Amino acid sequence: MQTPQYDPSLDDRPLSDIELDDLDQLLQSLPGAMNVEMLDGYLCALLLDPLPLAQRPGDDWLPAVWGDEPGAEDPAPFASGRQRKRATVLVLRHVHAIACQWQRDPGRWEPLFSIAEAGGQEWVDAEDWCIGFLEGAALNPTAWDRRFDEPLLGPVLAPIALLGGDEEALDAETDQRLADPEERAALARGVVEGVLLLVQQRSAPAEPA
Repeated sequence: MQTPQYDPSLDDRPLSDIELDDLDQLLQSLPGAMNVEMLDGYLCALLLDPLPLAQRPGDDWLPAVWGDEPGAEDPAPFASGRQRKRATVLVLRHVHAIACQWQRDPGRWEPLFSIAEAGGQEWVDAEDWCIGFLEGAALNPTAWDRRFDEPLLGPVLAPIALLGGDEEALDAETDQRLADPEERAALARGVVEGVLLLVQQRSAPAEPA
């Protein structure tokens, strides 16, 4: 079955809490699939990519949501074609709702971060979201490597790389820093700031030549 392509004219209604929960439960039933936090970060990266998502074939990016490689001969084991179609529709609606929110009122955008808990303490944790974001960025590594290396933009995007990157590559000091709930919550706020900066840059009119 051919994978649908993102169409900006689609229904932009945000998913309800029930629909988000249904999508999360469906994804959890598929081995290797993203959870909704990872999916949200993944879709945000695709929307912020220099290549417009509407120009990217669905087969290039949707299979990763289910844990498939593009062009995989054995697609994710959906219970039925109807279930696969519903999951696809929910994902396409969610990505379009994000795009519309950024266009209309980016300041009210809220990413789907996790709530972590330990020792009776709760905090906002963006790790899964950042893992998904970096997976989306990996589809266009040249463009995103350039962004992360920019003198002004790179430091603002650093929380995404820090939370979503390879934990084994961290030094002891950084590893200890990430063990602090307050530090992780601060990094999550930094993630939002970095994304909104990219949204602002994307929306800014081009300077005359």
